[in-house]
Formats: sequence, structure tokens, C-alpha cells
Amino acid sequence: MSSEQMVHMNRGQGETSYAQNSSLQNAAQNRMRSLIEEAIADLCSTSTLLPSRSMVVADLGCSSGPNALVLVSIAVDAIQSHCLRYQQQPLAEICVLLNDLPDNDFNVVVKSLVAFQQSHKSIVAGIVPGSFYGRLFCSDSLHLVCSSNSLHWLSKAPDELKRNRIPAYDIDEHVRRERRTIVLGAYARQFGKDFTQFLELRAKELVPGGRMVVSLAGRRSEEPASKYTHAWESVAQILSEMASKGVINRGKFESFYIPIYGPSDEGLRDIIQSEGSFSIRELQVHEPTSDNTLITPSRMANMLRAGFEPIIIQHFGPAETIMDKFVSTAERRWSLQGSLQEELAANPRVILVVSLTKKV
Repeated sequence: MSSEQMVHMNRGQGETSYAQNSSLQNAAQNRMRSLIEEAIADLCSTSTLLPSRSMVVADLGCSSGPNALVLVSIAVDAIQSHCLRYQQQPLAEICVLLNDLPDNDFNVVVKSLVAFQQSHKSIVAGIVPGSFYGRLFCSDSLHLVCSSNSLHWLSKAPDELKRNRIPAYDIDEHVRRERRTIVLGAYARQFGKDFTQFLELRAKELVPGGRMVVSLAGRRSEEPASKYTHAWESVAQILSEMASKGVINRGKFESFYIPIYGPSDEGLRDIIQSEGSFSIRELQVHEPTSDNTLITPSRMANMLRAGFEPIIIQHFGPAETIMDKFVSTAERRWSLQGSLQEELAANPRVILVVSLTKKV
């Protein structure tokens, strides 16, 4: 991740923390359960993949809070259940590795990891800080890689937009519509570069025949990309209103780029096939699990704050009230009956889940 932008979720356990506002992300993780279990069954059934009777499982972009151990817990339970079901000797050891950027709240993660080790025998665990757009592990050392709700975060915002001073989200709606294709194209190209690099690096780190199961925010291929500007549309709209009213500096808003892109399922498939290191076992497209009618303006505002506060504060300055104004602006926007549901319906997003096998 670019050093210019400090990307991490809100720390701690408070009301505005990611830990208290991550139920949607947990639902996305549970969508991965069957594919992780299938990957484990495949690995355990192929004796050549486990010559030392040990397995290494890595979660990339683990974040913090209650979701940090969900994916590795699914994997460990699946390993133990498989051995029991087929009366196989339990693996000698399972190594669990958790990764995220250095600014992640690893203090909370480590405490959870210690408790996890105490309740699961033969578990070796470790923390690996760093960007998953760089090398993280030794060659041919991993058996299973998981990642949930992380890979739509880019290594950086598109340089071409910054270089040409093209705002990611124009306050002027007419100009925004005219530039939408340019902006989307720049973000799509950056995602293509980043995801290709991610695949190349993981191909070096996974054993031959190793498995990978990842999920990320995206859109359906049949939904025209021209309708959307960003996966972070709601954040942009709130900040745009704040800039229009002078709450935040308009110039700073026009130079604000959140490094997120939600690809289509076909776009994701094309990148994987073009890179060539992996075969696609399955690619699923899921609607968000939560019913939009149950998401209140206050809950939605807090979820956005938990995910975007650090990067907003870094760009606009450490004003103590800026995020309080962000929340109040959001709640005011959505105070009319049906307005929040209408906004969510106008910007439909899906969860893409893909299961991959490293080619031998």
C-alpha cells in the first residue's frame, strides 16, 4: 500500500471502532465457508501436498476485532473435521499466519490469537505485517491463502488522475458525468495491475497445487459500469456535500482519492486467466447478506466512519469534529423516509468470492 495513504480500520473497541461496526464483513466471510472447507478437503486428500503432515494457512488483510480469526478458524475446524471424518491421523501441526498493514490494530489481534492457540492444540501462529502487494512469505511455503473484504483496496490511487488533476468525484454533477469514463478507466487499470501482482506473488509463495479463496466487493458484469463512479460512492457524496457547504476545504476534496475499486465478476475472471498462475475452481456472485431496510442512517454512517475515518483524517487534517460532521451530514442526507434505501439501491454492490488452485 502506498506510504502516502495510511489505510486501516478504526482501532479499539469503542462505538466508532471497526470491531463494533463489521457485521456486514462477517457475513461476507461466512459466504466463503463452503469454499474454504472444499479447499481443505482437497489439500488433505492430496498426500503429496502435505509431506511433513503440517499445513500453513494465511489470512491476508485480517484487520482486527471479532472478524480477525474467522477465516483461519474455519480452516482449522475443517482440517480437524476432515481428519476425524476419514479417520486420518491429525496433522502434526497447523501454522496460522495473519497479515495486514503495519498500522492495523495488532494489539487486539495478538490477544485474540493467544486465546485461539490455547483452545486449539498443535497450532503455531504468527503475525506478518506488510502489504499483500509485496512479498510476505517464503517460496513454496503456504498451502492455503484466504482474504476477505480486502482486495478491493488498491496499492494506491491512480497516478494518472493525480497527475492530470482530475478529481475522483467532481462536485459538479455535469462534469462528473463527463469524466466518469476517464475516472473509472484509471481505477480499473490500477486494479488490474494490483490484482495481477497479487496473483504473481501468491503463486511464488504457495506450494504447487496450493489453494486460495478470496472475496472482495464488486459488481455484476451485466450492470453497466457507466452507472457507477466508485465502490465508495456514499463516502464521496457525503464529503462532496461537506465541501459544498464549506465544512471541508473544496480544494482538498478535489485532491482526495480513496484507493478502492470494485471489479465485475467477468473482469476479475479475465485478470486471473490472463495472469495464468491459477485455475478457477469456482467464482460466485453474492448479494450483500443484510437487508437494506434494516440498515438505519445512524448504523450506515458509523459503518462508513469505522472504515474510512483514518484515511479521511489523514487527508483533511486532524480536526476533532470532522468525523462528527461527517456522521451528522450523512444522517441528515438520509433522514427522509426511504432516502438511504434509495441510495443503496441506486448503487448496487455484490460480493465476489473466488476459489483458485495454483497450477502445477
